[in-house]
Amino acid sequence: MSKPTHPKVIARRRHRYEKLWKLRMKYAQATSEAERERIFEKARKVSPGLSREQFVAPLQARGLL
Repeated sequence: MSKPTHPKVIARRRHRYEKLWKLRMKYAQATSEAERERIFEKARKVSPGLSREQFVAPLQARGLL
């Protein structure tokens, strides 16, 4: 199946990607485990199918965690 080309679908995907990246950066800078849990719950609201491993993987790949 090809990618959707509707502008609204593309805009939603880009916004979701940017929002998740901002949350990942906050997660990396968080000091307590409770704060990290709160940030991850926000990420789950943005992308419900996201697991913690998937959320943290880009940070680990860049050496931020």
